[in-house]
Amino acid sequence: MRGRRWVWKGLAFAGFVIIALAVLSWVVMLLWNALLPGLFGAPPLRYLQAAGLLVLSRVLVGGLRGHHGHWRHRHRAWRERWDSLTPEERERLREKYSRHCRWHGAEDASDNQHL
Repeated sequence: MRGRRWVWKGLAFAGFVIIALAVLSWVVMLLWNALLPGLFGAPPLRYLQAAGLLVLSRVLVGGLRGHHGHWRHRHRAWRERWDSLTPEERERLREKYSRHCRWHGAEDASDNQHL
């Protein structure tokens, strides 16, 4: 039952991404066609050209790597916080999240590299 829930959440997220890309492409097309032909004499864009321009700008400006740098910073901050906890505080945190998460198992604290 839990697996199906994650499938539905994944499909909902994919649908949201597709709708967001469609709306952003439409906004890019409207802004381009409202501003650039009058200002610079640029040709008007069609919808798929606007979508391509949106993807191209993401590749050129943001790269394809996503937000991994942000993730590394958060992971390091959590690691520092975890290292500063006493063994009792670590055990309380494990107990708290074991009720909410399925990752908690019978591993020893020194083997648990996920926190």
